[in-house]
Amino acid sequence: MTKSISVGLLGLGTVGSGVVKIIENHQDKLSHQVGCPVEVKKVVVKDIDKKRDVEISEDKLTTNVEDVLHNAEIDVVIEVMGGVEETRDYILTALRNKKHVVTANKDLMAVYGSELLTVASENNCDLFYEASVAGGIPILRGLADGLASDRITKMMGIVNGTTNFILTKMTKEGSAYDEVLKEAQDLGYAEADPTSDVGGLDAARKMAILATLGFSMKIDLDDVRVQGITEVTEEDLQYSKQLGYTMKLIGYAHRDGDNVEVSVQPTLLADTHPLASVSDEYNAVYVYGEAVGETMFYGPGAGSLPTATAVVSDLVGVMKNMRLGVNGKSAVTPQYPKQLKAEDEMFSKHFLRIHVKDQVGAFAKLTTLFSERGVSFEKIIQLPVKGSELAEIVVVTHKTSQKDYEEILQQLRDLPIVENVKSSYRVEGVGTV
Repeated sequence: MTKSISVGLLGLGTVGSGVVKIIENHQDKLSHQVGCPVEVKKVVVKDIDKKRDVEISEDKLTTNVEDVLHNAEIDVVIEVMGGVEETRDYILTALRNKKHVVTANKDLMAVYGSELLTVASENNCDLFYEASVAGGIPILRGLADGLASDRITKMMGIVNGTTNFILTKMTKEGSAYDEVLKEAQDLGYAEADPTSDVGGLDAARKMAILATLGFSMKIDLDDVRVQGITEVTEEDLQYSKQLGYTMKLIGYAHRDGDNVEVSVQPTLLADTHPLASVSDEYNAVYVYGEAVGETMFYGPGAGSLPTATAVVSDLVGVMKNMRLGVNGKSAVTPQYPKQLKAEDEMFSKHFLRIHVKDQVGAFAKLTTLFSERGVSFEKIIQLPVKGSELAEIVVVTHKTSQKDYEEILQQLRDLPIVENVKSSYRVEGVGTV
């Protein structure tokens, strides 16, 4: 292979600019790895005259996506423009025109990944999407290649940098949620509309992709139970710290036999857990395999160059496949039918904070309610609520089924002595206190 590989880029924003920089600055390394130079042929943008932080000749810019999708000289289309429905149509067109595709689009892959991979295979094309999960961390490649011979039983991790930054600042500085969210927006970690991040949807999309690949089972976005961080308070974090835990928004995927569960929710991690020390905008994914045991992937979860590194690494993969003549052969359809756990098959410990009337026998009524379901307490804190006739009770339960716990919560809300169920979170590990 001596001719250059021509790339068409859809989008020239933060990630797209990083892709152009890496291709230009690492040309010698790319040529060494794949045996030929790499050229950015055309780039689709909304405004050709817009000032950018990357130098690129104006004749390579276009506002017409057809200049990339139907350009016979372009071998690989890199999609970094975002969006779902319109972008799906663009990628389908590219694949049907026998162009390989690299995308960083988690929203697209979470919704239409199965369809797009099928079309890619039918057209002997590669469709790689490493950058769609955890930015510059090679987690998808690690699952697909490095752990290909193992049977993955559990994945849990921090896969959203915005929420991790917010929870880190709230925990370390005691700041309020709204205050830290504004700081995250000012620093560019959070969007002007942060709903997808703080509501857990962004992490849920990534966990659907991870679970589909790790368990070889088609997991849809609707299969992921989601709880965001918008209700987390400074009091929750103070109690977490007091009990020896650190709160993180955790994506969790677990397989027992043939049945799986996938969720995203604020979780109290024991301070000794490796994920508890992952701070600020960093991401990390903990993977459990039957043979390998425990492994952890850690690194920057976002940013121009980290994400662009994952994109260009996928581009290298495409080019190596071109040299070997094996494009379109790497996609593996899910091996197992989807079987989701019922609520009585999901087990975990829980943190619960409630306000009750401060009267004789109140705590006994609570313990009776829990004991009737066979649920015991691992940790208990009881304090008076200043300026009221209420007591605040904080407990960490031993493991119980999701079904039993949900029924306990409902019964608690109906108890006359319970003023309010303030918060409830999943717990992983044993606190150090």
